[in-house]
Amino acid sequence: MSGGTEREAFVEVGDVRLRAVLEGSTPSNSESVLVLHGFTGAAESMSGVSASLCGDRCVARLELLGHGGSDAPDAVAPYAMAACADQIAEAARVLGLGRPHLLGYSMGGRAALAAALSHPDSFSSLVLVGASAGIADAALRAERIESDEALADRIEREGMTAFVDHWMALPIFATQSRLGTRAQMQARTQRLRNQPHGLAGSLRGMGAGAQAPLHDRLDRFIRPVLLVVGREDSKFRRVASSIEGGLKDARTELIDGAGHAVHLEAPESFARVVGRFIAAIEADREGGRPFASLPRSEWNARVNENGGDPA
Repeated sequence: MSGGTEREAFVEVGDVRLRAVLEGSTPSNSESVLVLHGFTGAAESMSGVSASLCGDRCVARLELLGHGGSDAPDAVAPYAMAACADQIAEAARVLGLGRPHLLGYSMGGRAALAAALSHPDSFSSLVLVGASAGIADAALRAERIESDEALADRIEREGMTAFVDHWMALPIFATQSRLGTRAQMQARTQRLRNQPHGLAGSLRGMGAGAQAPLHDRLDRFIRPVLLVVGREDSKFRRVASSIEGGLKDARTELIDGAGHAVHLEAPESFARVVGRFIAAIEADREGGRPFASLPRSEWNARVNENGGDPA
């Protein structure tokens, strides 16, 4: 594949089939990126991320179970986070991505973290965008299970149009008004293409309450981790701080002028930060130096050594 082209692929992982969109160079055993969307998203909702990162590497946008063109089974078991983690690792293998950098947004970030902890040798690094490690408090987790079950029932009862309008009006997405009417309508159209029972299954199987919290397993992933949060996303700034403290080699970057969907609201800053992270890792692969110990000035130097291109 030449840069700028896309191709669609369907991969069989266990008993389900997942859709992926690949862009950039032909997949190889190094320097690929695997991208995961958030709840109600799809490969198309992460297209800006792949466009900024592909360059001379392959970027694959994977659609999680119940979303986009991936399968949406009726049974809840395939949606469980443990199953999802296995599906992600197997998809990377089937797509020929080698050991990719793994990037996930929101729900996709939780899934990326689960995959990295379950399959630590399958990924070169981890980028978490507005993501959590689940809910540690048992009482709060039970409350979230109840609210997610109610939301799943609502989706099945009222249908996609009513649900999507409700979802997009949530306070956490208020900062996306800066994207303009056209971008918001495009996002709405993409969300409406999902199937009600697929989203309901995702909530019941891999919602933040349904998944087992990952906080006590964070130190199992010893490779570099970048946590990216919009400065206006106060909840996930706190969450990122707690996750960073449990990881072996992690750093948090705050992006100005952005809320929860930082990759959409501040795409240039997001691409620069993530590009520098990947460039720093690739430049220091032989040295084995902890990513978190790199001074920010050295980030820039590493990028300049690669021709000034953060991707």
